[in-house]
Amino acid sequence: MPRFDRSHTDDLAAYIKASPTPYHACAEAGRRFEAAGFRRLDEADEWPVDIGGYYTVRDGSIIAWRINDDEYDAFRIFGAHTDTPTFKVKPRPDTGGAGWKQIAVEVYGGVPHQTWLDRDLSVAGRLVMRDGSEVLVHVDRPLLRVPRLAIHLDRGANEGQKLNAQSQLTPIWGLGQPRDGEFLEFIAAEAGVDAADVFGHDLFTVALDEPAYLGKDEELFAAWRLDNLTSTHAGIAALIAAEGTGTRVPVLASFNYEEIGSMTYSGAQSPFLESVLHRLMGDDFETYARAIAASGMMSSDTGNALHPNYPEKHEPGHRPIPGAGPMIKVSANQRYASGAEEQALFRRAAEAAGIPWQTYVNRNDIPGGTTIGPISGTQLGILTVDVGLPILSMHSARELCGAEDPGLLADLALGLFTH
Repeated sequence: MPRFDRSHTDDLAAYIKASPTPYHACAEAGRRFEAAGFRRLDEADEWPVDIGGYYTVRDGSIIAWRINDDEYDAFRIFGAHTDTPTFKVKPRPDTGGAGWKQIAVEVYGGVPHQTWLDRDLSVAGRLVMRDGSEVLVHVDRPLLRVPRLAIHLDRGANEGQKLNAQSQLTPIWGLGQPRDGEFLEFIAAEAGVDAADVFGHDLFTVALDEPAYLGKDEELFAAWRLDNLTSTHAGIAALIAAEGTGTRVPVLASFNYEEIGSMTYSGAQSPFLESVLHRLMGDDFETYARAIAASGMMSSDTGNALHPNYPEKHEPGHRPIPGAGPMIKVSANQRYASGAEEQALFRRAAEAAGIPWQTYVNRNDIPGGTTIGPISGTQLGILTVDVGLPILSMHSARELCGAEDPGLLADLALGLFTH
């Protein structure tokens, strides 16, 4: 039996199931915030600055905050992202041949191709209608499949052959001759709208496997989109619980498009977060600048746990493992935003939360990835530290972490907000 209270991880599983795309992740976050008394604000409206909880959504990104005092002079920001590597449906998706109907897709982010083969997939996303409204859709059943070539026809299958993203990763979804418009007509019908009124779409393949606990003691947790719904969910839970923050305003900022570089009007490189913070502080730049100087940000994303089958791929002096707490990510070249001041911010939050923690550093000859931390820190000029959970199979259609770790990450976020 599990050796910890798994209520937080159970709730994470529910959040993941409800959030197959960034748009669904924002909608589910909004539902949870509103159940806790938060109010959604439209960017085009005048915003209140009264005590209470608020959030706003832009293009798959969500920013939420909580004002707990009549006077406030600084921010504590917990950053994350809502998107995940997968395949995006192309504007004209109907394709195929040799008696098969297929769907044209484009690789989104750093997808390890092999993990998506021979897996039952669904489709989810948003439809933008003629009048500008958005309709979310999720065909929550097996619909697509990318079949691998039989080993009899590919004797080098176990020798690491590369798949061609254009010709060998096209999923099938039926038999017969493809007809232009058929797939979008089907999706529109699933969403309960007229295909003629659909003027745009963002649709993605979705891994259907249910989140699950693994192991004799259920000490492991497997799911799609651990990267990075673990962080978004942790920030939601912490912000709802963050009551005793005084003159500091706790903020959750979870961005879309992190996996493809964040260069969009709603991503971490956009002025979205800066605009929200400016509006909270008013028109006076001096007041805003002083608030930013007194603020801190924690950028939370998953990181690579020590892989038992590939220990040589990891920095030998820093070996993070599941179950040992969140990691602070350190990089001399600032691929992670973590210097001495930032490390102190992290350790104060972990100490306030009373949780274990560990350190992640890349090997000198394997630079690894990066996060929204350096981007947001640069955009805002704000003290920023990069943190995250250690996981295996990052970017796979099925990722793995310690089952207790998501709850510890939420504790860390709450420690940031309230320490």
